[in-house]
Amino acid sequence: MFAVDHTERRSERLTRPALAVELTGLIRGLIMEGELKPGEKVPEKSLTLRFGVSRTPVREALKVLAAEGYVRLVPNRGALVSEPTLAEMEEVFPVIAALEGAAGELAARRATAAEVAEVRGFHDAMHQAFRAGDRPRYFELNQRIHAAILAAARNPTLRQQHQLVANRVRWARYQANLAPLRWHEALDEHDAIIEALEARDGERLGRLMKSHFEHKLDSLRAAMGGD
Repeated sequence: MFAVDHTERRSERLTRPALAVELTGLIRGLIMEGELKPGEKVPEKSLTLRFGVSRTPVREALKVLAAEGYVRLVPNRGALVSEPTLAEMEEVFPVIAALEGAAGELAARRATAAEVAEVRGFHDAMHQAFRAGDRPRYFELNQRIHAAILAAARNPTLRQQHQLVANRVRWARYQANLAPLRWHEALDEHDAIIEALEARDGERLGRLMKSHFEHKLDSLRAAMGGD
């Protein structure tokens, strides 16, 4: 459990009406950044003080995070931060890697010029976040890039299957880039991805997107004590 800084609490007080939605993002960020660690009980009271809210929106946010797989709701114990296992990641990552590869192949052929330009904009902004060392912003833009490529593939079945597994690896995708070397390698891989998209090289783009996720799994194996 983390200590509460009451001076920080005033600056973090939420004023917008959609408290549960905003709290969901804030608590998700605490989990992804490691402030709330796997297996740890989510400190509801400390969160209410930190963000200046009642327990009701905090609990609503935790229900959303439970549906996304970030926490487990345990009777008489409250919410515990989920503890993804390497076995689970080794099960899911090859699936999402294959789906991302297929999305890349299709998007290279079907994306409009405006969609390619949008991905380029996200990519350039992601470079800025990397230079600033802003991991949350980097990850947000990273997600936008992958979502935009998936949308440009224009395949509802592919998109539906992707959504079924994407939340299960969201935490792991973030953790995979925490090591400085891997973060730099991931950015290099994205440079190659945007070049293939702009060249409309579907075969190369599909291969790059698939290998991008395979490399993330390798990074996780190292971080989680695998071979």
